[in-house]
Amino acid sequence: MIMKLPRLKSNEMIQSFIHLKGNPKACVCTEPLWYIPYNLFIPFATVYMLNLGLDDIQIGLLASIGMILQMVSAFFGGVLTDKFGRRKVTAIVDFISWSIPCLLWAFAQNFWWFLGAVALNSTIHICSNSWNCLLVEDCPKAKLVNVFSMIQMCGLLAVFVAPLSALLVQEFSLVPVVRCLYLFSCASMTAKFVLLYRYSTETAQGIKRMEETRHEPIHKMLLGYKDVFLKMIHSRAMLIVLLVMVAYHVTDTTTVNFFGIYATQTLNVPESLLAIFPIIRAAIMLIFILLFQPRVNRLPYRPVMLCGYGLFLLSHLLLIFAPHNNPWYLMLYTLVEACSLVCIVPRKDSLNALFVDEQERSRVSGLIFMAMVGVASPFGWIAGFLSSIDRRLPFVLNIAIFILVSVAVLCSKEITHLDRQIRETNDQPAFYE
Repeated sequence: MIMKLPRLKSNEMIQSFIHLKGNPKACVCTEPLWYIPYNLFIPFATVYMLNLGLDDIQIGLLASIGMILQMVSAFFGGVLTDKFGRRKVTAIVDFISWSIPCLLWAFAQNFWWFLGAVALNSTIHICSNSWNCLLVEDCPKAKLVNVFSMIQMCGLLAVFVAPLSALLVQEFSLVPVVRCLYLFSCASMTAKFVLLYRYSTETAQGIKRMEETRHEPIHKMLLGYKDVFLKMIHSRAMLIVLLVMVAYHVTDTTTVNFFGIYATQTLNVPESLLAIFPIIRAAIMLIFILLFQPRVNRLPYRPVMLCGYGLFLLSHLLLIFAPHNNPWYLMLYTLVEACSLVCIVPRKDSLNALFVDEQERSRVSGLIFMAMVGVASPFGWIAGFLSSIDRRLPFVLNIAIFILVSVAVLCSKEITHLDRQIRETNDQPAFYE
């Protein structure tokens, strides 16, 4: 089946939001309650760990442990989502993976507190799976592009609250401010989970799968992954998707965990300025989405992705050779990185969506998450070890990974096929079942 995706009109986003109903509207309207607190604390997360006595290797080890546990949770995510329903699983696991960890982070004293928080937070791929099903399954296909754009814009707009945390850190000391931010995050995120459960309903596909699996034991349902896995590893298209997703996941994790440490400990940038860089990134991405995204969406995949990877490599070279005591230079790095992300991220997500079987969305998504996180899991510890030697080396690792994925994209016959289709239709690539 082939489905053409609609082009965006200038006022289509507003009109789509006004007429949005049901689960998509509940998901979109409650999302800021998660994004806002997340963007308040995330710029300071690893520096907060350093201030409480953790070192680079311990921070990298936590990242690797988190990814290993995420792999396990992703394995069970599809089965639990089908067995107990999208709505119930989202509410329960969201609370476990965010509300409780925020409390642990708020009162953390040493490595073991962070380990406990990471263990609980690692269940996020269960609710990522169920939430995605809740969002899309009853949403009209023609509105999916706008709905995902609304979600992305929620995340980008929420970044602009980050100066508040920067001002607080500048006025007071980092540790007590971040503790308060985690407490606020617990309250805000919990409110989001309650409201989403209150105003959402189980999807039609969710009801169907719950009925089909009512008398089927979980261990038997897990065996159903075998056929999906075999199909995935024999598909060149799925392998290129996995490579693209793993590359992004590893490099994003490395940047999130070690940029703040490198900027403050090596380049001597004040801790209070860490919240400014996400704002620059978000502003550039928003401008791009509003002004240029519809045109870029009609371009072939390969040149846009390679352009994004080239800009990513340039941004990291700027970061590696950054002078000390010069936050303006890091703003230039952030600008170039933002330009790379607007090219890479939409195509990464689109390549993933192209090959998902709608009837098995939960199990396929769970398996993809599991494979992605499983392959990426050792890199947290590796990046931490490299950072303990030289805090520039994690970013050298990022460069090496994206050179590898650039070669794969350049040589992929599957992406060649998509690009040929785009040239023939001068429109978005088709979705295949």
